[in-house]
Amino acid sequence: MTEATHTVKSYEQELEHLRSLMRQMGGLVERQTAQAVKAIVDGDDEAAIEPPELDPEVDELEREAEALAIRILALRSPMAVDLRTIVAALKITGDLERIGDYASSIARRAMKLDMEGGPSLVGLRSMGRLVQDNLRRAIDALANEDRDASVAVWQADAAVDELYTAMFRELMTYMMEDPRNIGTCIHLMFVAKNLERIGDHTTNIAERVYYAVTGEMLPSVRPRGGRGNMASLQS
Repeated sequence: MTEATHTVKSYEQELEHLRSLMRQMGGLVERQTAQAVKAIVDGDDEAAIEPPELDPEVDELEREAEALAIRILALRSPMAVDLRTIVAALKITGDLERIGDYASSIARRAMKLDMEGGPSLVGLRSMGRLVQDNLRRAIDALANEDRDASVAVWQADAAVDELYTAMFRELMTYMMEDPRNIGTCIHLMFVAKNLERIGDHTTNIAERVYYAVTGEMLPSVRPRGGRGNMASLQS
């Protein structure tokens, strides 16, 4: 085996290891989010324990991925799609780490909630289900380098925003109708906002996957209801 062949093989192994670290992070963060939502909507105290416990592992994977990405940039002088992949990885791992933090925050609030006689969680359940689905699809798009899937996740952010707005109005109504609901509703508002932020970071991941695969940026203004001018992205 020549030195050049060895170098190319080693380089490919490094890139694959970077992709593997992102996939591992994605799997952990997806589990954190699912357990956090379960803790809130099902009142499952055991589910609330896991998301904060997984935080150190997610953080360590982020540090390892960042160090590897910087090493590749410094030593390999990547170009074209490889360079885009590495730059995207630096940002995607940051998004994943933040999603894990928000999921842990939701889980901690779940431990403080007493929903006996409190507001309905139907809206929050719908929002949680949509956010989880978008996160799963974004991680799949990352793993499969899927341009079309990343666009679909990007478009779905509008629905998350609409559910968040509806949740906010509903909780405000509960508080005005009965001041005894104020404490619980404030906790739920924070939960809804954290889910909305998970949705935003999920959309960031979709945007970065699209860039890594195509070399193009999605529009800077995200969709806010309706399909708008997205047909051109699907062609």
